Amino acid sequence: MRSAQVILMGNREHAFVVGGGPAGLVAAIALRRKGLHVTVADGGDFPSDKACGEGILPEGLAALERLGISLDPNEGRTFHGICFINARTTAEATFPFRSGLGMRRVVLHRQLLRAAENFGVEMLQRTPVTNLSSNCVSLGAKKVSADWIIGADGFHSRVKSWTGLDRGLNARLRYAFRLHFVCAPWSDMVEVHWSQHAQLYITPVSNTEVGVVVLSRDPQLRVREALQYFPQVLARLGGADSVSAERGAVTGNCFLASVHAGKVALIGDASGSVDAITGEGLSLAFRQAEALAEAIANRSLANYGRAHKRLRLRAAIMARMLLLLERQPRLQERVVSALAAEPDIFRRMLAAHVGHISPISLATASARLGLLLLASNFS
Repeated sequence: MRSAQVILMGNREHAFVVGGGPAGLVAAIALRRKGLHVTVADGGDFPSDKACGEGILPEGLAALERLGISLDPNEGRTFHGICFINARTTAEATFPFRSGLGMRRVVLHRQLLRAAENFGVEMLQRTPVTNLSSNCVSLGAKKVSADWIIGADGFHSRVKSWTGLDRGLNARLRYAFRLHFVCAPWSDMVEVHWSQHAQLYITPVSNTEVGVVVLSRDPQLRVREALQYFPQVLARLGGADSVSAERGAVTGNCFLASVHAGKVALIGDASGSVDAITGEGLSLAFRQAEALAEAIANRSLANYGRAHKRLRLRAAIMARMLLLLERQPRLQERVVSALAAEPDIFRRMLAAHVGHISPISLATASARLGLLLLASNFS
């Protein structure tokens, strides 16, 4: 029954998702699979675009498959591993069992919207959420009752602020800007290029386009200006035209004391983030969606809080390691050289990053890397 002020959703439990990006849509699908009625509201238009590395790691693809979401790989481009490149050296490692998928963010969003519709998610675009109260979401003058409220509204989440979950926020921020170029991918890897000024993240997103993201601590450094620091990439692009508007966003390691309060939970960048250098953003959000749906099915957001900490730990460790290289160029050169000299170390570290080997194996690989770096001091 609908009234002028309060919209009721019948006998099924109702989950209301604030934010209709990939994290919100996948969470909505996961909750539908648990039998809940789900509404997603977003203040923008569908599909939408934003700054995003646009690579989905193998674990993220596996999570989507477990939720019954099939992406069309013909609208993207598979990649088989990660490549670190500096001015002198290249080190690369392939994923142990399956490939990742690069896909334009707007294309991914369109596919996820279609999947959400097929699962029966109710979607409201151009419908900003203006406030929250106990088990109610305000859409201007209207109110929607909800048993569970999910904040999937990004890094600057209003849900996070309204619920007080932003207290104790700890963040070290950098800046990311992204452009797409008409250029056939020259590699089946995601490339991370290093310089003293920034990192450049190259993702193949189709058979005819690459996405280029610059990551730095300079809010004014844009992609075209950054390319001067990466002559190898500039030569590869060969004067290719850009085919998208340049999009920017903040990135960084951002951790919250808690990701839930009462019947409200946060997911994706709203729930904290790891620096984009890890490439974990989308995959982490998709795995969080699984954990959130399971916790709500068991009526325990405390379970989600524990799962969220467990999921972010490995990504956070990798982010800290990579940001240490960003701040110490000489160490960066030595690490990339060491990984190039002993590629098995890089393969094992990448396998750990995507969850395919134990922490003990990662510790062994890290110890071996440490010995190589120590030896280089005396060579």
